[in-house]
Formats: sequence, structure tokens, C-alpha cells
Amino acid sequence: MNDKELQRVKQRYNIVGNHSGLNRALDVALQVAPTDLSVLIIGESGVGKEIIPRVIHDNSPRRREKYFAINCGSIPEGTIDSELFGHEKGSFTGAVGESEGYFGIANKGTIFLDEVGELPMATQARLLRVLETGEYIRVGGQEIRKTDVRIVAATNVNMRKAISEGKFREDLFYRLNTIPIQMPPLRDRGDDILLLFRLFALQMADKYRLPKITLAEDAKQIMLHYKWPGNVRQLKNITEQMSVLSEQREITAEMLTHFIPRDMETTQLAVVQGAGGSHTYESERDILYKILYELRGNVSDLRRDLNNVRKQLEESRQLNGAAGFQPIPSKSSNTLPAAPIKRQVDLVEDAEAEEISEPETLNLNDVGKQMVEKALERNGGNRKKAAQELGISDRTLYRRIKLYGLDNA
Repeated sequence: MNDKELQRVKQRYNIVGNHSGLNRALDVALQVAPTDLSVLIIGESGVGKEIIPRVIHDNSPRRREKYFAINCGSIPEGTIDSELFGHEKGSFTGAVGESEGYFGIANKGTIFLDEVGELPMATQARLLRVLETGEYIRVGGQEIRKTDVRIVAATNVNMRKAISEGKFREDLFYRLNTIPIQMPPLRDRGDDILLLFRLFALQMADKYRLPKITLAEDAKQIMLHYKWPGNVRQLKNITEQMSVLSEQREITAEMLTHFIPRDMETTQLAVVQGAGGSHTYESERDILYKILYELRGNVSDLRRDLNNVRKQLEESRQLNGAAGFQPIPSKSSNTLPAAPIKRQVDLVEDAEAEEISEPETLNLNDVGKQMVEKALERNGGNRKKAAQELGISDRTLYRRIKLYGLDNA
């Protein structure tokens, strides 16, 4: 494919970049488009694999027929066969009518199966039959149907590993992989990173009537050396964040470190910064520890309350027995039946059993001690304030301090 034809394709599909791997992928897509060979697009999540099947369809003899893009990973396993191959009326609960399915509706057209590596094994067998014979059977049906569909698939899964682990059929892989197309990750595309940044910045400026952001020279070096684990999708998200949140329109290296990790070699995803501060996994962990600690306190309170209910019921039974009175069950009675009370008591006993096993599963004793120590330290040893911060009562805090041996600390 000559450069003029390549530029025409890039302009039509708004593709930015001059990396040789990207150009090679587009070249193969255009060469295979006139045929009916199956194509498997391989690449990391977020590299833009969805562009290739559109290029193939639009430059094929099927371009006037229907095109469907289906994310196999987003369809529940219990319904994916019905979605793809259709179903007969009454074949399962909720099947109030017949359904053609994508392979019936897209006859003569193209189907793009994104995340094909997520397909269940049973669905893989059905798909293999379509690829080999063009035949399929609706869910709940017996009639063999024919379809003439071009299949383009994409995956970010290591298919060789999936095959060795028994998660993907080897014969299906070879049928899909007739023509492989490799999409390069963003970190390998060099100056394409800056070209894509300019495109996304211009789009944000036009869409929201904002001054366009630009990169200072030191910021460009960070962008070029960052590993971009989220690829083009991540770059677009970060550019949009900076367009909205940055008061200065020239982004410096210092400003850029608020949106991507300071370690340029890391594969960590970007940290989201905003008016409310940073959002990190450490804060999520602290929140989880606090929730677990509060939950343990709630279980203790529930057990105490139900013990009181149990004592009141026992006293009531003794008084009624002394007076020779036996309550007669009645459907219209508002008296609390014994069975629900027993169930509540059983729940408390279950909760007690779970609490006993908590140190083995969640190590809550260590977590609780750490939370109490930090709360006391932050509040200068003021137990009342520490209890308020932890969201527990003063008595519960005192009990925990004694339990953890912190009263002499």
C-alpha cells in the first residue's frame, strides 16, 4: 500500500500516528478486506483494535451489508448463545418469542467478536461449526440454519496460554487466526504519543470551548517514557482530565505528575487527582479496614441486644408459667412468634462463630489494633475523639484498648 492510500485510510477513520507497526496493521487489513478469510486482531486493551474490523468491512464486498460489533466479555454466559445464534419461543424462561440472533440478522455481512477469548467453551464449539460449515442451530431448536457471515475477532488474552490451560479450543484458534494482525502498544509508538495528545486536546477544546492545553518540553519527555498500561484509552482519559482540571494551559512536568505516576518505568495506571484530593489504593484499603472494624462492633452490639431479648423472653415465660397461663397462638395476634426470635438468636450464634474465626481469615485483631493505635495517635491519646473517628462507642473503644493491651502503652 502506497503512502497516499495509507493517508486516505487514516483520514477517513481519524487514525493518528506513523509507527511502522500501526502502518503494517492497516496494510494487512486492506489486503485481506476483499477476501472472506477470518482475521484475529491481537493486542493489549486500549490499543484501538476496534478500528481494524471497521476498515476490513468498509473495504470489502460486504460493505453495503450489516456490520455488528459484539463484546463477548460483556454478555452473561447464560444468554450469550441466544444472543449470537438466536432462540425458539419458549426455549427458556423469558423467551416469549423467537429471536434471529446476530448470526441470523448479519447474514451476508460482518460480525466483529471483541474479547473472543472470553467465550464459554460450549459457545466456542458452536462458533467453530459456523466457521467450518456456515451452519448453526437456535437455542431450543432442531432446524439447521445457514448463514454467510464474515468473522473478525479480537483478543487481549494470551491465546497460547489459554489453550494450554483448557480455556480456549485450539481448533477454533487456528480457524480464527487465518490472518493475524498485531496492534502495537502505545509505549512502542514513540512520537505517536504526542500526536495523539494533540488530537485529544484539540477535540476537548472544540467540544467544550476551552483553551487548548499544550505540553512543555519536560512534560513531553515524561509522556514519551511512561509505559502507558492503558494505552490509547488511558492517554485520552488523562488528556481530558488535564483539559478540564488544569488552570494553566501549558502542562509542565510537575503538573503532569499529578495525573501519571512519578516513576516513568511503572506500569501502574494513572492516579486521579481532583478538588477532593487523590484517590489511591492505600486510602481504599484504610476505608476497608475501617468498615471491617465497624462491622465487628455492630455484630457485638447485635449480640448484646439479642441477649437482652432472650432474657426478657425467659422472664416472661417464668411469669406466665407461675400464673398458670399458656399463650394460645393466633393468626391475628401481634405477639412476636417464637420461631423468628429463635432464628435471630441463631443468627447471633452464627455471627459469634464467624467472629471467632475472623482472626484466621481476615486477621481483624491485627487490623483492629492498628486502627486503634493510629486513631489514638492522631488524636493525641484522646479516647473520646478516637472513638468518634472510628465510629464506635467509648465503651467499645475502651474494651478494644484493654483487649489489645494498649492501656499500658
